[in-house]
Amino acid sequence: QVQLVESGGGSVPAGGSLRLSCAASGDIDSINCMGWFRQAPGMEREGVAIIYTGGGRTFYSNSVKGRFTISEDNAKNTVFLQMNSLKPEDTAMYYCAATLYATGIPPAENMDYWGKGTLVGISS
Repeated sequence: QVQLVESGGGSVPAGGSLRLSCAASGDIDSINCMGWFRQAPGMEREGVAIIYTGGGRTFYSNSVKGRFTISEDNAKNTVFLQMNSLKPEDTAMYYCAATLYATGIPPAENMDYWGKGTLVGISS
């Protein structure tokens, strides 16, 4: 089992920045794909940024490409999401997720482990 704990959410005005963190613990060797998904009220959960921890390859959804950056600190088993130029449409609950086998940005149903989420609110 893998446990994921997110932190770093909050409320900022449009154009601002936030940095989310996801600390992984447990059977870390059972995952090599970690990333961030988000879900706004009434919307499906969507993948926004993924990193393959073995080689550091990253993928982004078109909606965040150029504004968000995912990175990892292998020594601390932590993944970060730096979010810049935030927009009101970025408002959502952000979840950290992980799995072992995946390609690109996997569908949410393919992720095996989830954190409880951290809320991000962007005011216009």
